[in-house]
Amino acid sequence: MPPTNQPSRSLSTGNSLLVGSLLFGLFFGAGNLIFPVQLGRDAAGATPAATAGFLITAVGLPIIGVIASALSRSSSMLQMTSNVSRWYAVAFTCALYLTIGPLFAVPRTATVSFEVGFASYLPEGSEHLWLAVFTIVFFTLTGLAAIRPGRLIDWVGRYLTPVFLVLLLAVIAAAVIFPMGPVEGAPNEKYAQNAAAVGFIDGYATMDALASLAFAIVIIEAIHRLGVTSPGRVAAETAKAGIYSMIAMTVIYAALAYIGATSLHLLPTAKNGGTVLAAVSSHYFGPAGTVLIAAIVLAACLKTSIGLVTACAEMFSTMFPTVLGHKGWTILFTVFSAGVANIGLASIVKISVPVLLFLYPLAITAIILGLLTPWLEGRALAAQLMTAFTAVAALFDMIKALEFPIPGKDALVNFASAVLPGYDLGFGWALPALVGLAAGFAITHFRSAPPVAAA
Repeated sequence: MPPTNQPSRSLSTGNSLLVGSLLFGLFFGAGNLIFPVQLGRDAAGATPAATAGFLITAVGLPIIGVIASALSRSSSMLQMTSNVSRWYAVAFTCALYLTIGPLFAVPRTATVSFEVGFASYLPEGSEHLWLAVFTIVFFTLTGLAAIRPGRLIDWVGRYLTPVFLVLLLAVIAAAVIFPMGPVEGAPNEKYAQNAAAVGFIDGYATMDALASLAFAIVIIEAIHRLGVTSPGRVAAETAKAGIYSMIAMTVIYAALAYIGATSLHLLPTAKNGGTVLAAVSSHYFGPAGTVLIAAIVLAACLKTSIGLVTACAEMFSTMFPTVLGHKGWTILFTVFSAGVANIGLASIVKISVPVLLFLYPLAITAIILGLLTPWLEGRALAAQLMTAFTAVAALFDMIKALEFPIPGKDALVNFASAVLPGYDLGFGWALPALVGLAAGFAITHFRSAPPVAAA
């Protein structure tokens, strides 16, 4: 930690861009490449509206989440959510970090790298063996980098992110200058009604709003290491880095959705967005395109994997210091992630959907409460009721998305659809959250109001 005798110090422009590069690099990984491409293909002529909704949850919420964490001046996700209750803070923090870590997001970085960059060139029937080999190599590299968190800004911000951007921009430039066709056609059934709302929910799949609550601490520590320690300046520098990252993410997401929509003229059917990117790269660059897309995906996924494992190991070593240190948690998470990755990309994405539909509303609630920190002093009930009402409503979203039957599922879904406005669009939690917040403020106000003297 740098000395604190320069409380008003600001980052140079170069260092601000470096932190912005780190933040972008941490966010932009596996799903960020494939989901907007698939969105463009599915939405077709409705791509602009679907992309607008997608950008809210895939760009806006994550950046606001990072800024909210800085404004709350919390030292960790655990502290940021402790105004609800200690047990909730521990449970939510563990659930969030495990979701963006070894259970879903980290294994997905390896499976996307493999399926997009290598799987299509392997002999039929050998994919499982080579996936195992690939994950061993991939997570060995991840572990070696994540085990030294002090070098994260170099690994991700200084090296991997610039390489990734240069390579990806080559594909984007080719697709924009020499388009495969216009953005047209009827959207599929999913996007036929209210494409913007569907795009909003699809942004959940990136997991970036969840990750923002974890990455915020990583970014704040990086700013500290660059010599800025004043809480006000840290918040300002975090916001500045967020703006740089937001601009880059918005442009790239929009371009990837455009590539997806126009690729329908080149590739009428495709397995997923990764397959489309590989085909588009080969279309513009020939045999070299296969190498190019493999390098793009590997750089994107490796940098995010390193960042996620680092964040998870730091948090769990802080929460449970007597169990394992940073090195021990890093090794555990990388080994476990390698095992999960071998179930395949499709299975990981499928299993994660119900979990995300439950956790995302709670993450959005945490972000809102982080922004409201100055007004929550002495008003913990507002945070508690908002979180409780959100959790109950989000539970109905999770139940609806479960693939396996549970007793009374249809009755519960029908009940939620009838009583929760916006439930069918995935927003059933929004009104209960606002009601809980308002009720908490009102009850606290009346409790603290002085009694009226009798006449």
